[in-house]
Amino acid sequence: MQTKQQKSIKIVLLVLVVMILTTACSFSALADRLIPQTSNNTEATATAELTAPTELPAGNDSTLIVPQYADLSGTLEALYQKVSPGVVSIQFFTSSGEGQGSGFVLDKQGHILTNYHVAGEAENLEVHFASGLKVYGTLIGSDIDSDLAVIKVDVPEDQLTPLPLADSDTALVGQTVVAIGNPFGLSGSMTLGIISARGRVLDSIRQTATGIYFSAGDLIQTDALINPGNSGGPLLNLNGEVVGVNRAIQTSGTTLTGEAANTGIGFAVSSNIVRKVVPSLIANGSYDYPYLGMSSLNSLSLAIVEQLNLPQSTGAYVTDIVPGGPADKAGLQAGSTPTQIQGLYSGGDLIIAVDDHPIKEFSELLTYMVLNKQPGDVINFTVLRNGEEITLPVTLDKRP
Repeated sequence: MQTKQQKSIKIVLLVLVVMILTTACSFSALADRLIPQTSNNTEATATAELTAPTELPAGNDSTLIVPQYADLSGTLEALYQKVSPGVVSIQFFTSSGEGQGSGFVLDKQGHILTNYHVAGEAENLEVHFASGLKVYGTLIGSDIDSDLAVIKVDVPEDQLTPLPLADSDTALVGQTVVAIGNPFGLSGSMTLGIISARGRVLDSIRQTATGIYFSAGDLIQTDALINPGNSGGPLLNLNGEVVGVNRAIQTSGTTLTGEAANTGIGFAVSSNIVRKVVPSLIANGSYDYPYLGMSSLNSLSLAIVEQLNLPQSTGAYVTDIVPGGPADKAGLQAGSTPTQIQGLYSGGDLIIAVDDHPIKEFSELLTYMVLNKQPGDVINFTVLRNGEEITLPVTLDKRP
């Protein structure tokens, strides 16, 4: 039998155990409040960040704005699927060799647009479609000034995917564009970039009787990568519309293999030049550009302005006049007095506006003329001559 003393000891021990357990539970609850649980709480925090409401709870005047981002990956994929059937590879053969370029479908009648330097001198042309269809093409029109050529193919309409032309005047510097073509024979290649500049001027393939090259205007500069084989292919906006026809690249120095090094600067003939020229190439086989018969400095540095004693640093300074040409007949004057800069002569006219449109440099004059004028049209020049502003109407001829 247990004594009363033993019973008392057991009761005390039982009370102590209950007190210890109660204290442990209290500390555990307190620890839960003071120490974050690294696994469960981290997960909860991440979820809270991802599912943050767009507005704060009622009673708070502030609003939390969550930015919305456009996912372009699908857009570029969809763009390629949409337009690539209209891009072709062109194989050309001449007496001196063979080569390849790019082009694209203009309409359901089988007209293909490319560069003159791809198809203009070819004796034999093959047009290869993305579908695998390969046919012979016939050159029906070409323009060496804009470096454009039109090829005709005889294929069913369901094999033709025409690419629409954009209004290149609405294309802005910084706008995203893609180039699709066949660089180095790698058919159907797409590169991405932006419009880097507008209204660039390059030498035409056409030369004067004295060997001077005419100018081709309204070109688009882009950093979308263009290489040999891209010539004649489309430069497109993200709507799948053609803003330009890839024509040339700027090179500098040579690579280790001795080839011209691509600087990453490309040029494309604007779609509005295409709109102007191509209908005549299809109907007549050629296009007549308006002709001024003069040469000009494209831009003016401060040093040149000082040497020429000009009142302003913008405009197109006339450096040479073709005898008997439209500018000569209109009375435009070129510089004739030597300056301290070799080959620079003062005393010439400074053209500051064309049909009342102010111009900063010659490229703007040229772009305006080729987009808005035809041979036989009159163009009015506002000219600064000896400090006096005069207007000279010039009747344009066609390039000889």
